[in-house]
Amino acid sequence: MQADGRQVRVRVRAIHEPARDVRLFELVPETGAATPYPAGSHLTVMLSDGLARSYSLIGEEPTDGAWWIAVKRVVPSRGGSAAMWALEAGAILTVTEPRSHFDLALGRPDYLLIAGGIGITPLVGMAERLVRLGHRPRLIYAARSRDQMAFIDRLQPLLGDGLTLIVDDEGGSLDLAGEITRLHADGEIYMCGPAGMMAAAQAAWQQAGRLPTRLRFETFGSSGNRPAVPFTVHVRDHGRDVLVPADRSLLDALADEGIELAYDCLRGECGLCVVEVAAPASAIDHRDVFLSAHQKQAGARLCACVSRADGKITIDTGYRPALTRVG
Repeated sequence: MQADGRQVRVRVRAIHEPARDVRLFELVPETGAATPYPAGSHLTVMLSDGLARSYSLIGEEPTDGAWWIAVKRVVPSRGGSAAMWALEAGAILTVTEPRSHFDLALGRPDYLLIAGGIGITPLVGMAERLVRLGHRPRLIYAARSRDQMAFIDRLQPLLGDGLTLIVDDEGGSLDLAGEITRLHADGEIYMCGPAGMMAAAQAAWQQAGRLPTRLRFETFGSSGNRPAVPFTVHVRDHGRDVLVPADRSLLDALADEGIELAYDCLRGECGLCVVEVAAPASAIDHRDVFLSAHQKQAGARLCACVSRADGKITIDTGYRPALTRVG
């Protein structure tokens, strides 16, 4: 059950490939031009077989009346990547209107943007907005290879020497502690990337004694500390066992069995789909940025939209059957 968000039918106007394994989709609402949105916003796309996936909007504003999103090809896919890559120009989709859980706070003396791989997508619009408002943000863009880096041709003239590329196969490495030291004491970091990068940034930020609220995250929710494998959950409040395939999320697998949870972001950010783990399990692969490090270590809760497990765990969804009134 998705949190409230008006649905819009859109046409795929064009598809581009701005980098290896990345496709950019131009989505035009059937009712007219795409509506504006705050930098950092996302769309939720309704796909086949009941899949719903959220993708960050690229740019500070719609481009030529269209919303732009980019999707990385992931193998194995949880379903969203494969479904999006199967689309052709002219396809009709249903999406929610833009929403944001990754708002850009204005008026800070310094901004550092950090992207890992396809995590560049929400940061393009943030960089554009900050530059337009007179700021000089730095953007660090890390990826495994240079040919996987999308939008460099858009970012380089915008940021100049404020753009730093870190390429794994060229020997590059990200010095989080050093970058945090360079940041103004009242500055903020906005970051989007894989779970390991997020965890490292949180640890470095805490070690530096910085205010937790000045480190802002968004995640693409598909990467974890371990490869995705099938696992089983015993849904205690429904009295059922559910198998979660390697290419499906726990949220999707539950929905397939008629067990619905509230959700919104589908990225492990908003916390609406959090379930209780009845017996804390050390085998949970937390892929969210909603739970704190302490909560993840305790293993008593997980975000059903992105996080996974090895083996079998028992969860409680909060479902309580309606009571029948007698008399």
